[in-house]
Order: sequence, then C-alpha cells, then structure tokens
Amino acid sequence: MTLVVTLVVALIAAVVSSELPAQVVSVNGQDDPLVMVAPEPDPATLPIAAPPAPAIPRAPASPRGTPTVVLPAAPVLPAAALAGAVGPDPAIDGLAEKLGALQANERFGEIIAICEPLARQGTLPAPLHDRYDLARIHTDLVRRHSEGAFRQRLAALSEADGRRLHAEVLARIRSHHVDAPDFHRLSARGFRAMEVAIEHPLFVHLYAAQATPERRDSYREQVARLVAGRTIATQSDAETVAAWVARIGHSALGIPPAVTLLEMTAASMGGLDEYSAFLTNGQLDDLYAQIEGNFVGLGVELKTAADGLLVVNVIAASPAERGGLLGGDHLVAVDGRPIGGMSVDESAQLLQGPEGSSVTLDVVRGGAAPRRLALRREHVEVPSVEDVRMLDTNAGIAHLKLSSFQKTTAADLESALRRLDAAGMKSLVIDLRGNPGGLLSSAVDIADLFLERGLVVATRGRSPEEDFNYSASRAGTWRMPLVLLIDGDSASSSEIFAGAIRDHGRGTLVGSRSFGKGSIQGIFPLEVGGVGLRLTTAKFFSPKGKPYSRVGVEPDLVVHSTARPPAAEPTGGALAVTAVAALPAAGVAPGVAAGADPALEAALAAARRAVVRQSPLPAGRAQPSGRTQAAGRARPSR
Repeated sequence: MTLVVTLVVALIAAVVSSELPAQVVSVNGQDDPLVMVAPEPDPATLPIAAPPAPAIPRAPASPRGTPTVVLPAAPVLPAAALAGAVGPDPAIDGLAEKLGALQANERFGEIIAICEPLARQGTLPAPLHDRYDLARIHTDLVRRHSEGAFRQRLAALSEADGRRLHAEVLARIRSHHVDAPDFHRLSARGFRAMEVAIEHPLFVHLYAAQATPERRDSYREQVARLVAGRTIATQSDAETVAAWVARIGHSALGIPPAVTLLEMTAASMGGLDEYSAFLTNGQLDDLYAQIEGNFVGLGVELKTAADGLLVVNVIAASPAERGGLLGGDHLVAVDGRPIGGMSVDESAQLLQGPEGSSVTLDVVRGGAAPRRLALRREHVEVPSVEDVRMLDTNAGIAHLKLSSFQKTTAADLESALRRLDAAGMKSLVIDLRGNPGGLLSSAVDIADLFLERGLVVATRGRSPEEDFNYSASRAGTWRMPLVLLIDGDSASSSEIFAGAIRDHGRGTLVGSRSFGKGSIQGIFPLEVGGVGLRLTTAKFFSPKGKPYSRVGVEPDLVVHSTARPPAAEPTGGALAVTAVAALPAAGVAPGVAAGADPALEAALAAARRAVVRQSPLPAGRAQPSGRTQAAGRARPSR
C-alpha cells in the first residue's frame, strides 16, 4: 500500500529557501499496481553490423491500434544550429537569439525563467521548446546530483534496483497520468538526457571517469545501433531499451547501470508535462515539510537575479527577519561562494542545511557594497493566514490574506474569522494575490466555510479512480458578504476557491485574471531509493463545469495593479486582528490611501456596497454551535 498525496501545484518562480512552493490535494490509500520488470537483456542479441537506419517519425499502427514507432536517438543540437530554425517572426527570432546566447554561456536557469511562464500558459513558441527542454534537462541534472542525500542513496542501488525503480515509474505513468503515455517520446528524452550527462562535468566527475572522447563516440555508436529500426510502443519496450542503454553506458564509460536508469527515469518524468517531475530524497522531504507548513531553513522567498538571488519576501519571526534581511535585498554569495549565474535550485542547495547549522550571506541593498550576515538555520513556521485586520472599522470591513493552502489553513482561517467577528466584521475582503495554491482538501474546506451546499470542484482524469466531486456539506457557514482579490499569480487551489465563490454567486471577485493552472498532481513515494514522483493525474473544473487550465478565473471587477497590499502591524501573533485608529469620517486603516493599492481600494469599495445591500441574515455563522474547527473536508463523491 502506498500513500498518495494528491497535489494541485502552481510552480512559479518563487522559492521558499528550500525550493518549489509546494501545493496540494487529498490523501488516498491505493493498492500499488503490479509492477512487471522487462526481461533481462541478452548481450548476444545486440546488433553490431547493421548501420543506423534513417529516422522515421512514425510507422503504421499495429493491429491492436498501438502506434508503432521507429526511435531515432534525439540529438543535442548546438545553439547555432537552432538559431536559423525558428522562422521569420521577428519577435520569435529575437527571443531565439537571446536564448541562444544564454545557452552558449550555459545560463540555463535564465532560459527557464524566461520560458517556463510562457510554457505553462501555452504561449511558448513551438520552435523554442527545444531550447527550453534542454535547459530543464541541464538544471534538473545539477539539482539531483548536487544533493548529497540523493548521491548517497544512488550509490547503494544495484542494477536490479534501478530496473525495478524504472519499471515502477513507468507503471505509474501508464496507470495514473492524465494522458496516455507516448513511450517513444519518453524514451527519446531519456536518450537526450544521457547525451547531456556524459558531457556534463559534474556527472562525468561523479560517475563517468572513463568518458574520453573516443569512449563517448563508442557509446553513441552502440546506442545508435540499438535503437535503429527498434519499435518502442509499450512499457516493456521502454524498459528493455533503457536496460540496454544502462549496459552500454557501463561497458563504454564505466557509468553504474543504476545511475543511467535513474537518469532515464527522471527524464521520462520531466517530459510528461510542465508539472510532473522526478523528486529526489531532499525534494520529497521538502515537499512534505511545505505541506505541513514548516521547514528547516532561513525563512526567505527567493527568485533568480543576474547577480544571484532576489529576496522576494521574508517570513515573520524567521532567522532571516531577525538577521535583518529585507524584501528587495540581493544575495550575491553564500559562505563566500558567488552565486551569480546559478539557477535557483543550485543556490537554494547552498542555503540548505541541518537545523542549528550556520551560513554566511553576502547581501547587497540599494546598490551599496555587499555586507556579510551570519544566520543560523532553524525550524520555520510558514503562516498561510496573514495581515488579519479591520480595513474600515466604521463600515465593519475586515481583511485577511491567504498566502497558501496548507494543512492547517482552514482551521487558522476560522480562528481569524472569530477574532474579526468579535471586532465587528460585517463584510470580508480575502486577498488571494500571489497565492500559488496548495492542498486541494484545504481549498475545499475553506470554500465550505462560506458555502452552505453544492459542488466546490470536480476532478476528472484518464483513470476513473481520479474522478471526484467535492461538495460543501458542513453546518455553520459564515454568511458575511465576500470580496476576493485575485491576480495572475493566484493559481491552482486559489482558483478552486475563487471559482467556487464565483459560480455560486457568493461574492465579488476583484483584480485581474488568475494564472490558469487547472491540473492535479499526485505525490508517489517509491519503494526503491527513497525518491518519489510528482505526477499529473487529473484536471479540475468549477461547479459550473468551467475549466481552469490556461483559462483561469476572470474577476467581476477588473483592476490591474502592480502594488502589493501593505503589511499590517500585528498585535500579538500572526492571526491577531490589528487595532486601527479611525481616520476622519471613514475609519479606514492605514495603507488604503488613495492610489497605494488600486485593487485593494476597489475591493474595499465593493465590500462597502455589499454591506449596504446585505440581507437581514447575520454576518457570522449560520449555526455557530454546529461548526467544528475544520476537522475534516467535505466528503467527495464519484
């Protein structure tokens, strides 16, 4: 039995010191599918005489209807060769030229920063996908093999372990991925990943000390003979070819077979879609820590910058805050090592370490000379309910910000609502701007706080096991008028909540169109190696059946704003209601001055109008005595 934690993930550029901003769904126990390992390859059958056949994209379908493919090795094209393949569009040509220059200088992290948002919105020009994919292969390789725990576990794996892990991953893809797998394409990406690996200095240093130019040529020649004329239409075909490549890599370059098999495995996962991924031991641990809302680190949210890392946000009461870091600071070196040009993953690796260990940061602020800070890594609690305050005490307009959807968010939100209710709340503004998502179960629980009944979200996958309807059902609904703030960075679980409020006519949405991330990822821990998978298993739809993927949620009132809401001054804890002195004739909290945040101003105006129109029903809960403190989620149905 394997525990499957299903995720709704919106992976944007921000990193909370330990990498991706994890986001999530439901917990289901499921029996593992039978994992069959392909037969042992027979070295005597390796073709040695036939020259490589010309590449043929696809052959006619087999009698059973399964596409039969002839698999050419996927070449790694140099930047110069790709520059002329883009086409006559000047905008695309300009972007291609920029990406080509970055690729030539091996600045793969910057290529991803440019291409990833476009790819996830479906707007990355097709001719540029190759460069983007190559950059992902490079950065994923460095991320995996820079992790000490992963290298240690990898060194202990036998060839049989590697084959079993590869088979288990392919079985998961075959049975659970939202789309039917194309084993030809996945295997081709694996070949390409190995081409990158045998030329990468880090990989060669760790695993391929025998990789001379002559031996690399021998490896390529043998792989070309192996795949010439071979069809890869099934999971078994993919397993057999991967086992052969592992044997060739071992004989020609000295690479342990398990290492090649894991590279092929990781490449297959990364080629499925924009959100599926192979997870190392450390990434899997980080993900679970983020689900719980805590981790060991410094407490900073980061994104890449030309000189290193830009501090986007500093978590309250964290080592970073106590050490004096501020949003807008640039980290240019970690423990004396310059990080300019590194990917976010590489830099974040340097920031990580065991609890109680120390790290020194070279920090640049406002163009001044770098100064050095010494910080200690500690256990950091990440609040998901922030900036809880009364915006307008006279009108009873309350405000809070949901920064993510974690395991405890619904309970924390209800606690905040009780405090606001006691402070005179008559209407509520919930800020979802910049919220990348989180647990689906958390989104359903939070929607259930404000909806008396009805569908919250429906999930649909290729497998009937992924089809669920999540409905509001609990007593004790909060009835105050709602205004939700959204923007282009509100994603996944944020969109589930906003879409449910919109479809049920429960509140007003203000801001700009949300991100449009409408797929669910399952987290599958694997039995071998302590690694795992993040696998897209389904798409989700609003109560009225509207899709979210690359569509998003449109606000009722469009307000484009680059400003972020100002931080309130809490009085005794993250969920404390801020006491605000009334301004003349309005009672409006500081930070809502004209022009400071147009979207927040519009939301405040909408909340005031809603209070005027409010029905005689109480603003608080319909059945206070019946409400539990988010002790479970609304029951899903098939």
